[in-house]
Amino acid sequence: MKKSTALVTGVSHENGIGAAICRELATAGRNIFFAHWQAEEAWPETFRQELEQMGIRAAHMEVDLSRKGTYVEVLDRVEEAIGLPSILVNNAAYSTRDGYERLSAETLDEHYKVNMRATFLLSTEFALRLNENSRKSGRIISMTSGQGQGPMMGELAYVATKGAISAFTLSLSAELAPLGITVNAVNPGPTNTGWMTEGIKRKLQSKLLMGRMGQPGDAARLVKFLVSEEAGWITGQVIHSEGGFYRG
Repeated sequence: MKKSTALVTGVSHENGIGAAICRELATAGRNIFFAHWQAEEAWPETFRQELEQMGIRAAHMEVDLSRKGTYVEVLDRVEEAIGLPSILVNNAAYSTRDGYERLSAETLDEHYKVNMRATFLLSTEFALRLNENSRKSGRIISMTSGQGQGPMMGELAYVATKGAISAFTLSLSAELAPLGITVNAVNPGPTNTGWMTEGIKRKLQSKLLMGRMGQPGDAARLVKFLVSEEAGWITGQVIHSEGGFYRG
């Protein structure tokens, strides 16, 4: 799968997991197309230039994945800019606080549009295009958040919609295995991407048995392995890479 093109969604800031994944894949010689939303005005182009300095081709687009039909727009743009991608990383996510007293139909719908609909339709359209072009290998990686490992209070809509990715991953992997396309998911555990308050960090510290918070590069290196030829026998898995995060 050398010199392949990777599409990575949810790459909207410098210190995010999405940006780290792009960097890791670029170091492995993958061309990169990244999708972003509401990023700082100049950052996406600056980041594109950074990636191309690694000797690969890179392009990007701003896209609101909550809109219907955007999965087709994104894949069309990748093909126009760089070529048919053989790697898809579903990293985009929508998250707000809720809880049983605040949960509403609107909140559920907003989470569903990005976390489920966009992820699922991007994945299936990606596979269809690979198959139509007689490409016999491909990789789909979706990011989860450990919803099956323990409760996440106050995040019911996020938990429900991200948790659905695990079930989707297992069944889609079975359908795509005959096409040579692997489908996996990664739960990176508590990761310091700049969103955590000091209070959240203190609360988590005693549960991090390896003595530190996860870093974006931890998840990125796992994704780099999963898209490699060496990981061609791994499919249908949700990999919990949490550094011994203890929920007790």
